[in-house]
Amino acid sequence: MTKYESETQYVARPVEAVYARFSDLRNLETLRERLSDPMVQAQVAQQVGEDKVGQLSEQLNNLTFTADGIEMSTSMGAMSLTIIEREEPKLLKFALNGAPMEAYMWLQLLPVDESSSRFRVTIGAELNFFIKKMVGSKLEQAAKGLAQVLAVAAVAD
Repeated sequence: MTKYESETQYVARPVEAVYARFSDLRNLETLRERLSDPMVQAQVAQQVGEDKVGQLSEQLNNLTFTADGIEMSTSMGAMSLTIIEREEPKLLKFALNGAPMEAYMWLQLLPVDESSSRFRVTIGAELNFFIKKMVGSKLEQAAKGLAQVLAVAAVAD
């Protein structure tokens, strides 16, 4: 399995609060609302690039959030990202369903102190040599971009 890791993201929230936010994926609904705020758009643009804010908003509008999963419609058909393992407060493991390849995502959380934490996103996929050359850089970008978006979502109220 090939793995792609994000940079470590720091959040000014206790690890238990960050875990609680991400262990029920319905909490991510707030991302849509927050991304309509011009100040949040500017903050996100600094992290992912101004040209990507519109794409991100469009992608968020294409998602359906449930307690244990995120469902999406893609050009390859319906896909979902489902929580398959929880280890409170340090790990959430997700499986990608409906994709033409086997893929997983891990959200690893660590406390920094009583009021802050850090996390990292890892994406793992079973890729043959040719597919790896075609999508490897996109999966690496996905891990980094997702971590940046989750860092914003972790502190959203």
